[in-house]
Amino acid sequence: MTAEDYKNGQVLLIDKPLEWTSFQVVNKLRWHIRKRFNIKKIKVGHAGTLDPLATGLLIICTGKQTKNINEYQGQVKEYTGTFVIGATTPSYDLETNINETFPTEHITEALLHKTTEQFIGKIQQKPPIFSAIKKDGKRLYELARKGETTEIKAREVTINEFEITNIELPNVEFRIVCSKGTYIRSIANDYGEALNSGAHLSVLRRTKIGDFSVEDALSVDEFIEKITSA
Repeated sequence: MTAEDYKNGQVLLIDKPLEWTSFQVVNKLRWHIRKRFNIKKIKVGHAGTLDPLATGLLIICTGKQTKNINEYQGQVKEYTGTFVIGATTPSYDLETNINETFPTEHITEALLHKTTEQFIGKIQQKPPIFSAIKKDGKRLYELARKGETTEIKAREVTINEFEITNIELPNVEFRIVCSKGTYIRSIANDYGEALNSGAHLSVLRRTKIGDFSVEDALSVDEFIEKITSA
């Protein structure tokens, strides 16, 4: 791969590490591409944010391919992960501590499988208060961390598939195929409510974006090794 290849546009599949922001991955790759080829400036961007506590597929576009970011962002995505049943957190995941616990004695395997049916198709979903969505020029998580509350409008998303793949209560593993803009954390919270209990997200991994699979992705370290040894 040459400097011109990266400028003309590459689509890089990266397996985002846990606790990294998507922006940190972009910055790291950009720095190594610039250093390797002695390029002063090159556009690098990602096609769809993953939360720091999520791992999995990030599509990174370079050069002229950055013009296609919206196209990649709009594609159907697949996620796998784990819900913890019986407790909620303000962020709907492990970013914040448990704030409430709920009974789980009534929850059976049959109920766990049956409840997924409520989420299939077009649904109205409220994004988490701990999210990067902007309201009045400020990101929601900035308001949330200050303890400020704000009304969040529900938005329509599409859930193509939602299946429970393993049950070891309180942990329930799942696979979800969904449209752009879907918050799996919100599904965790809403799923808990639908069970007449509570739930939050403890593990999340993005496995596919359109026809792209995380199985074909490189870790950040593998990409750096590949580019520096080329």
